[in-house]
Amino acid sequence: MTAGMKPPAWFWIAATLLTLWGLVGCYACVEQMRLGAAAMGPVDAWSLKYYSALPFWYNAVYGVATFGGLLGDVALLLRNRRATALFWISLAAIILMFGYAFAATDLIAHKGLAQVLPFPLVIAVIGAMSVWFARFATKKGWLAS
Repeated sequence: MTAGMKPPAWFWIAATLLTLWGLVGCYACVEQMRLGAAAMGPVDAWSLKYYSALPFWYNAVYGVATFGGLLGDVALLLRNRRATALFWISLAAIILMFGYAFAATDLIAHKGLAQVLPFPLVIAVIGAMSVWFARFATKKGWLAS
């Protein structure tokens, strides 16, 4: 890595918070892969059927979304500009994953938009902000190759 400008303290706070978010996301991903719908606690028969009907690639995309984001977080902490690409990959996986869940399943019809949209929206916003933050940090010279 080539030496760049020293980032301010708030950069380290933001990067650390993103890393903690990424760790929680990876834990949730592993638990969902391990337990399916039961990872979210007691579930009804519809939820069990829904999770068992997800295509084989869905969990892989979920893994790319979460672990890609965590790798981006680590790249930020290491001040590596690869963080931007990793966050873009993670964001694309987030969009694919939730796009499928909302457009190709009856999730919204069964649970209602108000119940299923808020948390995925938060995840997508954090994903987009991560891309912005890495690009901003690169432009400021805080990230290097």
